[in-house]
Amino acid sequence: MNLRELDVMEAERRRWQDPEETLRRVGLREGHSFADIGCGYGFFTEPAARIVGSAGEVYAVDSDPGGIDVVRRRLDRARLSATLVTGRAEDTVFCGNCMDIVFFSIVLHDFSDPLKVLGNSRRMIKVGGTLVDIDWKKEARHMGPPTPRKFSVEKAASLIRHSGFSVVEVDTEHDLLYTILAKPV
Repeated sequence: MNLRELDVMEAERRRWQDPEETLRRVGLREGHSFADIGCGYGFFTEPAARIVGSAGEVYAVDSDPGGIDVVRRRLDRARLSATLVTGRAEDTVFCGNCMDIVFFSIVLHDFSDPLKVLGNSRRMIKVGGTLVDIDWKKEARHMGPPTPRKFSVEKAASLIRHSGFSVVEVDTEHDLLYTILAKPV
C-alpha cells in the first residue's frame, strides 16, 4: 500500500476514531513506553511516537510484513522512530516490566490465542501501567468482522482478568467500539 492510499483510507477512519485523542484519553504522555500489539498499518503507532517524543519508546508488532513495512515508511515520512517487529503477538515480549501502556485496537478477537497475548502483555507492563483494549461491540454493524468473531465486553474483560489484570474502566459510549482499561494485579 502506498502512503497516499493509506492517508485516504485513514481519513475515513478518523471520522469515527481519532487516534491522538484516544491515546491522550487513555493516559499516553511524553516519555512513556508504549506497545502497539497487532499494529496493522500504524494508525496508532505513528501518533503514539509523536506523543511520547524522543524521551519515550514505542514498540509495535504485527504478523503482516507488508503492514510493518507501511509503518516503517510512515514513521520515516514523519521523522519518528519505533521498534518494529514482524511476528505473532503470541510469540512477542518486547521486555519485562517496562511498558507504561500495552495497547490493542480492534484486534484482540483476531489472535489465535488471546490468553497467550494477554499473558505476554502482563509480562511487559510496569507496575501501575495500563492495558488498553479497544474493540468492536458485539453487534451486527456495517463495519468490523462478522458478529460471531467479535468479543463481547464481558468476554474481553474475563480474558483480561484471567491474565492477571484488574479491569478499572469500561467505556461503551462510542457507537461502534468499547474500551477496557486494566491494571496489573
